[in-house]
Amino acid sequence: MNPEKFVRELESIFDSDAVLTSSEDLVAYGYDASRLQGIPLCVVFPSSSQQLCELFDRSVRYGIPVFPRGAGSGMTGAAVPLERGIVVSMERMNRIIDIDTENMTCEVEPGVVTGVLQAEVEKYGLFYPPDPSSLQFSTIGGNVATGAGGPRAVKYGVTRDYVMWLETVVPIGRVIKTGSKAIKSVVGYDLTRLLVGSEGTLGIFTRIGLRLIPAPDPSWLILVTFSSPHAAADLVCNILKSRFIPSALEFMDSSVLNIVDTSGIAIPPGTEAAILIEVDDPLFVRERVMKDIHHLCRIGGALSIEQARSDEEKARLWKLRRSISPALSKIRIGKINEDVAVPRKVLPDLVVRIRELSREVDLPIPVFGHAGDGNLHVNIMYDPKDPGERTRAQTAVSRLFEIVLNLGGTISGEHGVGIAKTPFVRKELSDDTLELMWKIKRAFDPRNILNPGKLFIPNHAFIGR
Repeated sequence: MNPEKFVRELESIFDSDAVLTSSEDLVAYGYDASRLQGIPLCVVFPSSSQQLCELFDRSVRYGIPVFPRGAGSGMTGAAVPLERGIVVSMERMNRIIDIDTENMTCEVEPGVVTGVLQAEVEKYGLFYPPDPSSLQFSTIGGNVATGAGGPRAVKYGVTRDYVMWLETVVPIGRVIKTGSKAIKSVVGYDLTRLLVGSEGTLGIFTRIGLRLIPAPDPSWLILVTFSSPHAAADLVCNILKSRFIPSALEFMDSSVLNIVDTSGIAIPPGTEAAILIEVDDPLFVRERVMKDIHHLCRIGGALSIEQARSDEEKARLWKLRRSISPALSKIRIGKINEDVAVPRKVLPDLVVRIRELSREVDLPIPVFGHAGDGNLHVNIMYDPKDPGERTRAQTAVSRLFEIVLNLGGTISGEHGVGIAKTPFVRKELSDDTLELMWKIKRAFDPRNILNPGKLFIPNHAFIGR
């Protein structure tokens, strides 16, 4: 079909300002945080499920692919249009439809920004825990599509643990409703959990029902430094074995501590790693919890223990952790950011193996992340203009995944597959498993027009640059 004619058909479905075709707009909506890029045919902004049904009707009829998009904050290229298709941006469907304080649930449209929802439910004494680092701009729809996590996952779980029901438009042009407002529901297959983390390959969410919990007391923070990464990782395991569950247990190695602003924070000489511990237990038991955690830190060989209670003190310590990612460019311009996860008991082994890998490939590999649930961000730094470093970086990615899988882990704890991890999916999943997944995909999307080229087909574009 003539592309211009197809766009004119779309203009009959969507509002007058909801179809973009200028080259500037196509570039702006053609990439995400992975730095991969494609150029779509056009960008549309739906405002209803009916518009999406009509879009799918035409897309299936003419074989034009559809690429769902949240805020474009994903790290693996899941929102990148690999073909000349339609980018469907959900950012204008951004209403908080209902906050039910008695049942402690809410219903939102997919374009609601995560941080905005958190601030709104806090007004009612409620709490939505999932906290990806992009929470101030990422959307609930994108979080659900990727199964996003964050530092609080160690205590509160990840996005999938809070999704109760979904309204989803699937490529066969139907609106399906899955899940229930009831706390328990075991009728039929759990399609809600299947859709969470499906990365826009099975359907497009239009309404999302979320579980909320009572807001905890204001948290306290501790920054603990160590002379070895292994000792820092050991502390994480020892705290959890002692039946304490902090609301965050974040690991940072010396290579990241050396590049972030530590003004006003005492980092002793010889520090090789640090753990940031957040505790939000009820205030009436917190002093006892903190006393026991301090004891575990001391017997674990801590170099220093810095505790923060005021908002200003806590902000300073969290700034240390959250400023890591943008500061990595001080080491190298090129970065391959992997979000591997392993069982917690082998976390110390993983930290040691990554240091060995760094020496083996002769590249800096800074490590930080959510140690409390075994999920670390491993950053392979290289110079894109140096062919030798680029080749060694590719080798490091493959070797890292071998190490992680041999430790019983996974190649992605929260970012998903998208494009970036497609060359490595078969390292973790068997052919039989992938065949079954593909059959599920085709049941939802017989013509393979929804986010094609993701999850299943190996694509080396990410690591080949």
